[in-house]
Amino acid sequence: MKIISIEKFKTDNKEKAEIAFAIRRKVFVEEQNVEPEEEYDEFEDICTHYLLYYDGKPVATARWQITEKGIKPGRFAMLKEWRGKGIGSEFLKQIMKDIIPLNKPIYLNSQVTAVNYYARFGFVKKGDIFLEANIEHYLMEYEG
Repeated sequence: MKIISIEKFKTDNKEKAEIAFAIRRKVFVEEQNVEPEEEYDEFEDICTHYLLYYDGKPVATARWQITEKGIKPGRFAMLKEWRGKGIGSEFLKQIMKDIIPLNKPIYLNSQVTAVNYYARFGFVKKGDIFLEANIEHYLMEYEG
């Protein structure tokens, strides 16, 4: 069995931040054509970031931040060759274990293609489709 490990970090850990940003660059900028200036924002330093390792190799990243509306996880990015193997579910479960105890509303902007994935973890679609970085999204709120 392959070993999954998940590390939490802040951007002052430059080595881990660069690995996470490289995964996001590959997924969002190269694969999904998001403009680099839209992908990296002023919230990087206040977010809690994660790296998912599969057999020691970094294959996914995500982050969350506290906002005036609650807790907003986002920037979930998994390298293409690792998708569909079930390891993303372990990743999201761990992140939710960290943020649920903070007792704040949890919400995210889900790409339309990921709505069913987040729904399996208790997120409910709210409102209409909107564009973020030229990609269709739905607001989703965690209802457990």
